[in-house]
Amino acid sequence: MPLLAPTDDPDTLALTFGAIAVAAGAAVMDIYGRDAHARLKRDRSPVCDADIAAEALIAQRLRAMFGRLPIIAEEAASRGKRAAPGSDFLLIDALDGTREFLARNGEFTLNIALARDHAPIAGAVYAPASQRLWCAGRRARACRVAPGAPLPALSEWRDLAVRRAPAAGLTALVSRSREDAEAEALLARLPIAERRAAGSSLKFCLIAEGEADVYARFGRTMEWDTAAGDAILRAAGGCVLDPQGRRLAYGKTASAYANGPFVAWGDRAAAATVC
Repeated sequence: MPLLAPTDDPDTLALTFGAIAVAAGAAVMDIYGRDAHARLKRDRSPVCDADIAAEALIAQRLRAMFGRLPIIAEEAASRGKRAAPGSDFLLIDALDGTREFLARNGEFTLNIALARDHAPIAGAVYAPASQRLWCAGRRARACRVAPGAPLPALSEWRDLAVRRAPAAGLTALVSRSREDAEAEALLARLPIAERRAAGSSLKFCLIAEGEADVYARFGRTMEWDTAAGDAILRAAGGCVLDPQGRRLAYGKTASAYANGPFVAWGDRAAAATVC
């Protein structure tokens, strides 16, 4: 049996995650703009005080609500703490886009998701610098909310839906801080009309909003990087597929939760032309 409490409704869970992310966003923004004491982890990726503070707050609140659920969190995992997931488990990327945070360009997010049976079923992505929150369970929706503020009434949220692939060509999202030659090779096969650079899990959310069409990533990512954005894109009608056309799976203990290559699509019909 799944180990959920206090609710098993994906939309309610997503809003709960959103409220936690917004609360942690206040801790992140308290550090933003001052010395965040950046340093390198063993894998040579950056970490700073905001990563640590936000993960601690999020993990504490999730444990208080879902005490028996395993939590897979980026910074804890980097220290060798990796809980074995069951049917249900939580994923935290408390500061996705640490490079963007340190560059002070605003394109960083806080991400919380629940995976069940290898798929993300509820997630929240919060961009505190722009005060934008995306949540999804069965439905995907977005709102604006200041860091640390209560969530607005549901009447103030917008429902999200992906768009059909434009006849004039696709808008592709590319990483702002990483080069990806294999992703570029795939994009070269597509009718790309525009490219836009964006950081962190914002790329999934922009596709879910209908502002872009495709995001390819062949470089290394981890499940906590993608789970919340994947949940939002799926609920908005899109998909995240591997090169063989299979949905991205979660709970990959054999790879220590590393993802393989994937492509995020808005229009599933466009995906069928490549996969």
